[in-house]
Amino acid sequence: MLSACRAEALVAVLLGLSRGAARVRAGRRDAAEIRQKDPRGRRVRDGQSVTIYAVGTALTAIPLSAATAGWRRKRLLLTAMAGFAAANTVTAVSASYALTMAARFVAGVAAGLAWALLAGYARRLAPVRLQGKAIAIVMTGIPVALSLGVPAGTFLGETLGWRVTFSLVTVLAVALIAWIAWIVPDQPGRRREGRVPMLRALTVPGVAPVLFVTLVFVLAHTILYTYIATFLDRLGMGGSTDLVLLVFGAASLVSIWFVGAHIDRRLRALTLASTLLVAVAAALLAVLADSPALVHVAVALWGLGWGGAPTLLQTAVADAGGDSADAAQAMLVTLWNAAMAGGGVAGGVLLGLLGTGSFPWSVLVLLVPVLVVVVGARTHGFPAGPLPGANGSR
Repeated sequence: MLSACRAEALVAVLLGLSRGAARVRAGRRDAAEIRQKDPRGRRVRDGQSVTIYAVGTALTAIPLSAATAGWRRKRLLLTAMAGFAAANTVTAVSASYALTMAARFVAGVAAGLAWALLAGYARRLAPVRLQGKAIAIVMTGIPVALSLGVPAGTFLGETLGWRVTFSLVTVLAVALIAWIAWIVPDQPGRRREGRVPMLRALTVPGVAPVLFVTLVFVLAHTILYTYIATFLDRLGMGGSTDLVLLVFGAASLVSIWFVGAHIDRRLRALTLASTLLVAVAAALLAVLADSPALVHVAVALWGLGWGGAPTLLQTAVADAGGDSADAAQAMLVTLWNAAMAGGGVAGGVLLGLLGTGSFPWSVLVLLVPVLVVVVGARTHGFPAGPLPGANGSR
């Protein structure tokens, strides 16, 4: 079971690295584009590869998950990874903007399908007492890749070029397809008579609160994370962006490890701690950002709060969803990517209207309803007490 979950975790790593590679390709021009606004209001194309990837995932995760509910799980995962590898190959060799955007959209579609599948697949491979840990292992890949992918991608991009970075992702994807085919056990899809309509999952107690928390928490995080280089530029720390991201990534790894070790017994407490840590980090960045040392402390707290959040939210929605877990996961993936795309847009609006100083304050404002919902969802969604088969308290 552990080997299969680790293989699925590497799938999540690749999904995150591909997104990070796209950020590297687009991100270097962001600050210049902000400083040199087009007076005629022309649309700036750079950076749209990140958005179109998220849009592809957000638009298709739910309908594709519903359409493929009867497929055997291993066949579906292999199909998604093959589509992902093909799309990254096209991105690596494309000289056409339109073709590149189409390839990134397809990569987003494949990533959304795989992401919606992973947590439920891992949960079915594990005994009840280890289901939370299995999801934690699988979902480790996404925060690891998103936290460390930008510094790693920046290094590879500057050393070898972004096309080589995408090519490397493709090579790794092909190797991973072979590993999945060899080591990951298969699981059947759901029989038609046993399937629950996608939207009916919203009526399951606890699912809606988790989805709300996901949407708003990810939106808050993305507003600041997307524009972190711009925010640091304003503080005179533009040359320290890679170091700041490394601190964030290292703290995220600690968070991932800690959450994975304790999630079966303390999901509620960990979710509350995650929200509060990010809020404290945002408060520090809002009022004490003049000190580089405190900026690094704040970013470390941010990483500690955010690193385990994907695992916490995936586990919470799977636990609340029960027999509707796959449908709930598909909705979570859709909302997650909608929040990522929306965070970039909202951050751009805030930047134009209020400047970079508004980013940490917006995070604080958004985290208030997140905390209220987590506190209120004590019976369903983020309940007190251990997961089935675990001992201890949340």
